[in-house]
Amino acid sequence: MESAEEKQKRAWLLGLGLDNKDGHTRVTRGDNFHLVGGSEETHSTMQEKAIKFNEKLKARGRRLEDISREEFRDIARDIGLTDKNVE
Repeated sequence: MESAEEKQKRAWLLGLGLDNKDGHTRVTRGDNFHLVGGSEETHSTMQEKAIKFNEKLKARGRRLEDISREEFRDIARDIGLTDKNVE
């Protein structure tokens, strides 16, 4: 059972794609991520990265709310994101 403090402490991954030229609105939501916009390819890549990020968190027995900035960067690098993408 979550305490009141744990219920209030939430973290989200936000993916924002700006290369959409086909007019289609793409939105994907997960337990701890929201992905908005992008071309079909960009949105698909964001989905893949969000899923992989969460798989890494689960393998470490961690939650997004509980990791440090450095651990976030380690996971991001493990899944192929560069500092340019996570700053």
